[in-house]
Amino acid sequence: MGLWDSLMGRSRPRQANLDSLFLVPSAAITLQTTLGLVPTGDGSVCYRGAAGVAFAETEDEVVELLRSTGDAPDVRVTRDEFGYTWVEVDREPGSGVEGLCTALHAVNTALEAQGFGPGLLCTVVTFEDPTGRTLGLVYLYKQGTFYPFVPTGPQQRDNLMEIQVRNELAEELPVEQDLSRWLAIWGAPGLRPGGAR
Repeated sequence: MGLWDSLMGRSRPRQANLDSLFLVPSAAITLQTTLGLVPTGDGSVCYRGAAGVAFAETEDEVVELLRSTGDAPDVRVTRDEFGYTWVEVDREPGSGVEGLCTALHAVNTALEAQGFGPGLLCTVVTFEDPTGRTLGLVYLYKQGTFYPFVPTGPQQRDNLMEIQVRNELAEELPVEQDLSRWLAIWGAPGLRPGGAR
């Protein structure tokens, strides 16, 4: 940041640090021991797709890369009602969150390396409590921070649970402090309202 920006009170936004995704396995242990939340094996990366052959080829290469690993997860590319694309990575529950985080990191890194980083929005790792309620641990690419999202019904969320998760993980992850950035990601893959199955 230059002197002029400093004098004008401008600051640069926090940059993405994709390696923060590798902090999630430790956070998963905390979520399990303190709140009974376990990883479902599901995760996803959300981005705004770009037009053109280069982007389509990059997307195809990412999917093929994930499918070619020894313990290949189930990988799907879907588009939501808002026009965003989701690369869904589904592993067996109990297979450990480390492999899932590695796969999600690979998706982000591949898109970023090909110049599509500005289209990256978020990465979600899904957890579940004993009643079947799901929680998404959301990584905001442009902020380099995490926040919890707990859907409870159509256009409803459990703010109290989200705050509780934030407090539990404050020492382990770079948690987003600006609550206005805790976006509701309705219909995100792997997140079910309430205890619905």
